[in-house]
Amino acid sequence: MSTLNLDDFSDLIERPDGGVRRDAEERRERLSVPPGALGRLDELAEWLAAAQGRVPVSPIARPRVVLFAADHGIAAEGVSARAASTTHELVRSVLDGTSPVAILAGRLGATVRIVDAGLDCDPGLLPEDVVRHRVRRGSGRIDKEDALTLEEARAALQLGIRIADEEADSGTDLVVLGDLSVGGTTAAAALVGALCGTDASVVTGRGGLPIDDLTWMRKCAAIRDALRRARPVLGDQIALLAAVGGADLAAITGFLLQCAVRRTPVILDGVVSAACGLVAQRAAFRAPDWWLAGHASGEPGQSKALDRMALNPVLDHGVSVGEGTGALLALPLVQAAAALAAGLPEQAVREPAQ
Repeated sequence: MSTLNLDDFSDLIERPDGGVRRDAEERRERLSVPPGALGRLDELAEWLAAAQGRVPVSPIARPRVVLFAADHGIAAEGVSARAASTTHELVRSVLDGTSPVAILAGRLGATVRIVDAGLDCDPGLLPEDVVRHRVRRGSGRIDKEDALTLEEARAALQLGIRIADEEADSGTDLVVLGDLSVGGTTAAAALVGALCGTDASVVTGRGGLPIDDLTWMRKCAAIRDALRRARPVLGDQIALLAAVGGADLAAITGFLLQCAVRRTPVILDGVVSAACGLVAQRAAFRAPDWWLAGHASGEPGQSKALDRMALNPVLDHGVSVGEGTGALLALPLVQAAAALAAGLPEQAVREPAQ
């Protein structure tokens, strides 16, 4: 794709194989465990079978957690419980194996990849394989200025597309998608509010590290001002990401679209990945069929986005830590669904009585 045009994805993305899904449903009717007894595990197995294009479904062999990292200029306005430009500390905790997502990934057999799309720190603070993708250092204050230039937004989208291709080419068969950011939920809420046509108060949440009422009011005001800037460019997804998104959100949008092109299923995490999914859906309406909502994060913007995409969260345990943790918690259920669908014996066919 030499000249990036998100409208091209509408033709490139097909739905998961409906015929295979029907075959999976018919096979489920023949298994030894009665239909309905496994609850939503049946639905998860059929979704995965359609994505893989095979029955019985294959076990998940190479799950991968992909985290896009960036700092958002709006954080300097006191909209987050964390200090502005400190996302590199979150990245370091993942690399050191001390964050929730790193600990769980090790237990669940998933590897973790971090992509620096727009951190606001000295590149020397982090490994080269993390920072080498950076589009720019931090982003603009979305209440008063664009987060990115149009060229930077295109570069970030292309970055996400490249990462999706690299994962598909390396054999990743399921992606757990998350983000590492300070101020990212503010930008995500602005995108959701713009695309769903809602007021700022409807989509303003408390963030991964909960904020107090005064901080919430500052966040709500920032999103309100960002929405004023977003509405004139609603018809152009790239311009929208440049205006009120950020390098990480643009990269995640490109990543989600290309994963759908490459037929790689994705588990979404919180409001950031849901907001990017909403942007991607505008470009290619079939794309959400390749995604699973891992959990309900409690962010109102996530609920609005998932409802618009007709995605029903697998889990609702009140996990708000972010960083892909909630999505990763859904991985064992998807693995269990695949194992049961493939491993349970079919009922013996009884011969008719003579």
